[in-house]
Amino acid sequence: MKKPVTALLLLASLALAGPGMAQTASEHESHHPVAVQTAASDLTDLTDGEVRKIDKENGKITLKHGPIKNLDMPGMTMVFQVKDKALLDTVKVGDKVRFRAETENGKYLATDIQPAN
Repeated sequence: MKKPVTALLLLASLALAGPGMAQTASEHESHHPVAVQTAASDLTDLTDGEVRKIDKENGKITLKHGPIKNLDMPGMTMVFQVKDKALLDTVKVGDKVRFRAETENGKYLATDIQPAN
């Protein structure tokens, strides 16, 4: 007698859970606001700048930039190490750029440099 009752309970629980299990992607994402915020913050972490000097040998770039929000830094002209020297091949002196800056081991580092639109 226990087997039919167990099977009936299993079927009832599946029937009740079935409609609640279906979620659209947007419903699923609403339960993970951190992932959505991270993607949005990646875009806002880019800072406007202008290339003033490039030192490929030492992996450095001098940028005149606006405020860097994620570093709480006002606009100025300063030298950044680049995370990847290949970034320096994509720009030339005078280019308007958007870039991401971070600190690592006490140094200011440009981790992404893109042409400004």
